[in-house]
Amino acid sequence: MFEWVEWLERVFKVTTVTELVWVGVGLLGQVMFSMRFILQWIVSEKERKSVIPTSFWYFSIGGGLILLAYAIYRRDPVFMLGQAMGLIVYARNLYLLHMERKRSAV
Repeated sequence: MFEWVEWLERVFKVTTVTELVWVGVGLLGQVMFSMRFILQWIVSEKERKSVIPTSFWYFSIGGGLILLAYAIYRRDPVFMLGQAMGLIVYARNLYLLHMERKRSAV
């Protein structure tokens, strides 16, 4: 049963199951973060123009938060700074979109 865990530990260069779980968290964050580009591509193709849907920013925040948690666990200051700064931009874009909708509704 634990042979596959040992194999994964070798592949991902980790020494404990906890580190392996964190690698899984990091991969989940990266998949979620990548989904925003796939979503943007699909919507743009459908609309036949470049479109950034609101969900792009939600995927950005979700993936960014998960990747920031992973970077903190790994104690990687470069990765932490990059993800933290990105989160500010994503949150600001969502705020601007919500304010625009609020103005349009009035």
